[in-house]
Amino acid sequence: MKAGVILNSKTTIEFQGKPFTIECEDIFLREYLLEDLDAICKITHEPEIRHFLPGWDVSREQRREWLTDYEMPENRRFLQAVQDGGDVGQLRLRLAIVLKETGECIGWCNTGPKEELPPPNREIMYGISNRYYNKGYATQAVRALIRYLFRNTRERELNAIAVVHNHASNKVIQKCGFSYIGEIELEQEQYHHYKLCDEN
Repeated sequence: MKAGVILNSKTTIEFQGKPFTIECEDIFLREYLLEDLDAICKITHEPEIRHFLPGWDVSREQRREWLTDYEMPENRRFLQAVQDGGDVGQLRLRLAIVLKETGECIGWCNTGPKEELPPPNREIMYGISNRYYNKGYATQAVRALIRYLFRNTRERELNAIAVVHNHASNKVIQKCGFSYIGEIELEQEQYHHYKLCDEN
């Protein structure tokens, strides 16, 4: 598969110039760019994100290091693995949620192994700015990433977890077709655990 080829009607990969994107209705998912740094920092310091994703609210310097030294390079390796046949193994893909109307980065939608879960343990997770709650953007993002993974990788089972009292996140996961598996405890916090299998 050559750079820039259309993988499906709404997904393109570009290794020469343009970043990888997945189109949705009101948003699109795009691989992380350095220009996302300030937006990601700001969102990770919002009270809701700090509560549900403790440890994400690091300094700008730390976030920049993670972005440039780990996250962006691993995205490239993930996308290369997709081009090479779809065996993404333990690689992670981290995508910015971008509002089409303004071009603003309003959150992220990521996938990678969740070590605390039994294999196959690939997880989908997301975070979105509190300014954009209840607009359906998170659901669009998660559905798009699910579709992309099942169409373009060898992954056939996905996981999602949400803190029991995070009703909004549980609702998004359920709307995206995940089935409830049970309750698990991670770092002294109770989570609902969900799975979704590709039936095609």
